[in-house]
Amino acid sequence: MIEAALGGFFLGGGLIVAIGAQNAYVLRQGLLRNHVFWLCLFCAVSDAALIALGVGGFGAYVSSSPTLLKAVAIGGAVFLFLYGIAAFRRVLHPGALVAAAAELPSLKQALLTVAGFTFLNPHVYLDTVVLVGGYSAQYAGDGRLAFGWGAATASFVWFFTLGYGARLLEPLFRNPLAWRILDTLIGLTMWLLAARLIAPFVMSA
Repeated sequence: MIEAALGGFFLGGGLIVAIGAQNAYVLRQGLLRNHVFWLCLFCAVSDAALIALGVGGFGAYVSSSPTLLKAVAIGGAVFLFLYGIAAFRRVLHPGALVAAAAELPSLKQALLTVAGFTFLNPHVYLDTVVLVGGYSAQYAGDGRLAFGWGAATASFVWFFTLGYGARLLEPLFRNPLAWRILDTLIGLTMWLLAARLIAPFVMSA
């Protein structure tokens, strides 16, 4: 049981720590101290729900449905591209931490945005549902359940650490240049991820 839980924890942690749109958004809102708890909770619970689907055997359906993955990929690419534009616009008009706080998104806006980053990314389904679900198949009964719990726990630990740990960087981000650099990196990340999502379909056309 413990071995299975640790296996799930390290696999789940390894998958979510990679730089991505969702992590970048949580980091930015963490720096602004804007709805941090709810954003972290949403991301972690979403991961846990997808992991549960994977451990429950739903991964086979997702991996065998190219139409579903294509639709999600196209929608996700458009979403990421538009958010990238917004990030580059902020680069042209950077503000210090206090100034940035004047344009904070509402809780509804923040949750809708992070939901887009979460569910319009086909890699999320491949990682949590297919990959974690596939790995859990090597365990039986309670061991498989423990593996899923371990992977879900990694998501909770990561997102709350990222969201609340971001404030340690707050002194650095009192400088508008730091915001300009961060938003440049976020914009580039969004566009790179968008290109990666649509590249397989463009190349196969």
